Formats: sequence, C-alpha cells, structure tokens
Amino acid sequence: MKLEHDISVLISEEELDNKILELGTKISKDYEGKCVHLICILKGSIFFTCELAKRITVPVTLDFISVSSYGSGTVSSGSINIKKELDESIEGKDVIVIEDIIDSGRTLSFLIPMLKDRKPNSLKLCTMLDKPERREFGIQVDYNGFQIPDKFVVGYGLDYDQKYRNLPYIGVVHL
Repeated sequence: MKLEHDISVLISEEELDNKILELGTKISKDYEGKCVHLICILKGSIFFTCELAKRITVPVTLDFISVSSYGSGTVSSGSINIKKELDESIEGKDVIVIEDIIDSGRTLSFLIPMLKDRKPNSLKLCTMLDKPERREFGIQVDYNGFQIPDKFVVGYGLDYDQKYRNLPYIGVVHL
C-alpha cells in the first residue's frame, strides 16, 4: 500500500494478535458462566472489537455506538457528539465498552456515566491503546492493551482523516 504520510511501526501485527489473545483469555475467565455484551465505539474500535470477540470463549453479544470528538484533525475538538446510538437496552447486562485509544479521557468521561444510568448489571472498559500522559479526566480502565507515548497513531482501525484504518499494525504518523 502506498502511504501519503511517513508512518513508522509502533506495535506490530504479531504483538497486537498476542495482546488481543491475552485480553480475550482474561475476559473469558472473568465472565465464566455469563454472557458478555460488548459495546464497540465506532469507527476506530471495530477491528479491535471483532478480533477480541473471536478470542472470548463465553457467549458474546455486540452493539455499536458512534461518539466523536475529533472531526478531521489530530487533536480532540473538546465537544462530544453521539452520531449513532445503541440499538438495544443494556439494562441488566454485563457490559464491556471497547475503545481503540484513550488519551484525554474526555469522550469516556461523557460516555461511561451515560451508560451507567442505563442500569447494566456491570460496566467495564477495555482499550487497545492508552496514552496516560495525555489524561485530563480520571478513567478506570479494566482491560488495557498497550500504553503508548503521546504520538499520533494510525492503523488497526485508527485513522487520520479516514485514512490508514486498514493498516494491520499501529503506526506513528510523522507529519
């Protein structure tokens, strides 16, 4: 694939596969005997959610929500917009919110309380990537893939102006 930008590999496809298997195994153990309801935050989390769901051995149901705070830039705009709402109720369900990356925590500080108000049996958070040095809001992460430095990353669902989602690795964009 010809890239418009200089992108260096931060996390390889093999490293991603290994970490997702590890997370799926842990979630399967934690939810043994239960059904887990995954809420994928679109669009960036779709690749991670699908691969994670395949590695969870307990029954899984899925729903999707689309929340945006970026637009076409590389820095959060600060305002949160729900673009697609959940299709079904989460009341009484064991829910895991699946996020691609947590940086400031702004989006999740809005989304998590909103979901808790819908009375799930339990609500946990799983992220593929975490940028703790960017955190502005306190967020409890229950299942964490990789901590990464404060760099703008793409691939494996993450994009730069809708480009590079289909890269099979996590890469740093050098603008």
